[in-house]
Amino acid sequence: MTALHREIAACTVCAAHLAHAPRPVVQFSASSRLAIVGQAPGSRVRASGVPWDDDSGARLRDWTGLTLEQLHDPAVVALVPMGFCYPGKAKGGDLPPRKECAPLWHDRIWQATSGLRLTLLVGTYAQAAYLPETKGMTLADRVRAFESFLPRHLPLPHPAWRSTLFMRANPWFEAELVPMLRERVAAALA
Repeated sequence: MTALHREIAACTVCAAHLAHAPRPVVQFSASSRLAIVGQAPGSRVRASGVPWDDDSGARLRDWTGLTLEQLHDPAVVALVPMGFCYPGKAKGGDLPPRKECAPLWHDRIWQATSGLRLTLLVGTYAQAAYLPETKGMTLADRVRAFESFLPRHLPLPHPAWRSTLFMRANPWFEAELVPMLRERVAAALA
């Protein structure tokens, strides 16, 4: 484990704001070629310590064409949420990711992952941070305008159960974007 991994694992910056003890969940290596920036681990991921180890992860693998082994191989994929620890429950879902993590760790992680070819921005928190010029756009508008953010970034809805509603309202997502997403992911890993 690198010094940066050890520092992150020992982080307690937001401990006073969490319902549970901090358990940062993040994955990366110097050779990661694809980055996935999500929001924060859910309760199931907090328990397992494995990023995207839930139903959202299964849907994300389906969208991207990644195998379970690829998704969890830091030599291939960096999994870097906006908040590294489970933020706790809120009415109707989880609390937003803690705001301390991204400014504290992201730049250092990106410096350590110099081989990145594509970054998937999963959900509105990641998109707000990495695509600030899209403030005021809806999630659907950002995702539909994906080509304007390539080749570096590709915005996606969060693959939680609510994305079923997004996909029903936006049939172009599965028909047009998902096949292109799989091609881009495959090219990034090649």
